[in-house]
Amino acid sequence: MLAGASDVSTHVGRSFPGLRERLRDATAAAHRDLDAQLTSFDLAALSGYRRFLQASAGALLPLEAALVDAGVARMFPDWSERSRSAAIADDLGRLGSAAQSTVSVRPLTRSGVLGTMYVLEGSRLGAKFLLKAVADATDPRIGAATAYLSHGAGQRLWQSFLAKLGAEGACDEDEAIEAAGAAFAAFEQAADRA
Repeated sequence: MLAGASDVSTHVGRSFPGLRERLRDATAAAHRDLDAQLTSFDLAALSGYRRFLQASAGALLPLEAALVDAGVARMFPDWSERSRSAAIADDLGRLGSAAQSTVSVRPLTRSGVLGTMYVLEGSRLGAKFLLKAVADATDPRIGAATAYLSHGAGQRLWQSFLAKLGAEGACDEDEAIEAAGAAFAAFEQAADRA
């Protein structure tokens, strides 16, 4: 009998999701909780939009710093095009505030980089919907401060991230999932403090 043949026969007919699906499933509750928490910010009002950006910056800045410390640019040579710290700092500056880290994050492993990037790159998809809410704002200062939400529009950054995620053979999936959960938690904590 071939080694592993019994394993194959017991799994026939099952589908084995990839890392993307496992990340999505493992973080679904955290994603829903964060989305619900962020709906408390009135993006059409200057104070609500400023608080939203402050909350986002509170987590984004330390997460991106941890990515840089972990060598994200070696994994993603286009990191300078992906990083949004400068964009959110610019937006907050336009609204008379400053971008500040408000949470602490742990150092990341290579697999942790993938989990964290899953959350950050995925947030670009939600940003499209948030831009629609911002478009309803009557205060022109809000419309002039959308570099963070519109960052990377038209660049296919999500698709290229998924290609990298799918091609990564040496990923510790548990570490990636743990890092993704920690990234969602960082945004939740920052929103609580805004």
